[in-house]
Amino acid sequence: MKIGYDAKRAFLNNTGLGNYSRWLVKALAQHHPENTYYLYTPKVKPNQRLGFLQQFSNIKTITPVGKLIKSWWRSKGIVEDLQRDDIDIYHGLSHELPIGIGESGIKSVVTVHDLIFMRFPEQFGRVSRTIYRLKVAKACAVADNIIAISKKTKDDLVELLDINPAKIKVIYQGCDPIFKIEQSTEQRKTVAEKYNLPIDFILSVGTIEERKNLLLLVKALPTVENNIPLVVVGKPTKYLKLVKEYLSTNNLNNRVIFLHGVEFADLPAIYQLAKVFVYPSRYEGFGIPVLEAITSGTPVIAAKGSCLEEAGGDNSVYVDPNDAIDLADKLNVVLSYEQLRKKMITKGKEYSLNFEDAKLADQLMQLYKSL
Repeated sequence: MKIGYDAKRAFLNNTGLGNYSRWLVKALAQHHPENTYYLYTPKVKPNQRLGFLQQFSNIKTITPVGKLIKSWWRSKGIVEDLQRDDIDIYHGLSHELPIGIGESGIKSVVTVHDLIFMRFPEQFGRVSRTIYRLKVAKACAVADNIIAISKKTKDDLVELLDINPAKIKVIYQGCDPIFKIEQSTEQRKTVAEKYNLPIDFILSVGTIEERKNLLLLVKALPTVENNIPLVVVGKPTKYLKLVKEYLSTNNLNNRVIFLHGVEFADLPAIYQLAKVFVYPSRYEGFGIPVLEAITSGTPVIAAKGSCLEEAGGDNSVYVDPNDAIDLADKLNVVLSYEQLRKKMITKGKEYSLNFEDAKLADQLMQLYKSL
């Protein structure tokens, strides 16, 4: 088959949607080399995370030729190029499909990651909310199949957009294989020195925004035993100001270390150095940092209520996203009992095998073949 992808974010985004796009293309190219994979992107720029493209002769990158308005090409003009290239299936990797794909004769799939803009509308501008809703609703209506990256996202599609559940297939995403590699003592030491990490610490990874609920973890710190510090890795937003104001008001500045711009290659060592990983997010489409943590061998405490139980499995610990005391109590238990930590590490790694690339690539290919 010739399979085309909306690869804009694979080339231009280094966070969630970009990571998903790169992971999916690489997994399919590696485990199903019998197909050719066409990456359609309005532009290309250097990106170390796309180095794998050189390893696969069955991946082709396509950019617009002679089209001045590249955003228009991605939204509509791309259909002519898909027909020119005899594409069998086109997969929109992030909530949208081009206008006209439904009449083109080309089968289409769209991945929906979450409906955050509908669950937390106050965190988006009115114009942004309207555009997101129109794009997602149209793509879901036109697509031959919809991929939801979690059962929670599928449930939201059915509840909030009235999508026929029979049209939706839940296919999880994997995380980068780098997190499976046990870092050497020397590598851990190098990373610890590079970022001036304490010997023992609690870790949280993710964009520092209101929905991720970092303030809950900060509020739990005063009753966490032994004054163990918190290391926060993530891109700052205006929400960080609120967190820092709370730290200053409650004399907690010395308990939290913020790391921005951490190199991706250093993340596995940071996870493996941490005593426990905490992800108190109120809502996620899947929660890839939770999967990264259990794959790395780090015990996880996460919030109830969205999909994080799907990412972390039965042997991670879950808390009410509004209850700082509950979180502090759970942290004290996990930090105090080494046998519990060892069990969480072992069971977490076992559960992470459900997200092996080969297994998920087979599920994707089965969906494509069904079309």
